[in-house]
Amino acid sequence: MGNKLEYFLRRPLQIPIVLITKLPYFDFIRKTMDYQGRVNFEFWFKQKVLGLGGNKKAYWPVHPTSQVYNAENIIVGIDAYPGIMKGCYIQGKGGISIGDYTQIGPNVIIVSANHDIYDSRNFILKEVSIGRYCWIGAGAKIMAGVVLGDWTIVGAGAVVTKSFPQGYCIIGGVPASEIKLLEKDKCIPFKTQFEYNGYIRSDKFEAYRKKYLKP
Repeated sequence: MGNKLEYFLRRPLQIPIVLITKLPYFDFIRKTMDYQGRVNFEFWFKQKVLGLGGNKKAYWPVHPTSQVYNAENIIVGIDAYPGIMKGCYIQGKGGISIGDYTQIGPNVIIVSANHDIYDSRNFILKEVSIGRYCWIGAGAKIMAGVVLGDWTIVGAGAVVTKSFPQGYCIIGGVPASEIKLLEKDKCIPFKTQFEYNGYIRSDKFEAYRKKYLKP
């Protein structure tokens, strides 16, 4: 007890933070401690209050060095945070959906629209869909219109220009191609005790989606 008191006396700002995070609104901090992409109060404060990085509109954790555009067109699954790592560029103009428990490394680029080659003022929109339990390695680029099935592992630095809807594979290279098929019976699905889509409890996400996100 003495050590704890000494800790708080040395760091008085920690006292209000601890009290604040006990409010029901901040349940996501306490209940996502076992997530692969966990967040703390400081992370949330920098994004949602200070607006560092310009990602206040994103309803999931985004690192200040990452950029998210058109967040209203992006659906993120449980424990799936595009841009939580440093240096990512996520462009949702044409729509992006990311399945539950998919992990996205640093410096990843996902784009869902490209300029018209004949008139750069116009955009060609193509939705990107990434399945569940995928893993997008550092520096990978997922281009407009790509569909990746469940359990697709994208190697670091890969440029994915075509779809791999069957999933259960490792892809890599420029442009990305299939490197290895995964054995489906060895792929272990898992769930967290508490389910959140970004900062939103999953049982409330559908209502949020209907109200704030584009179909």
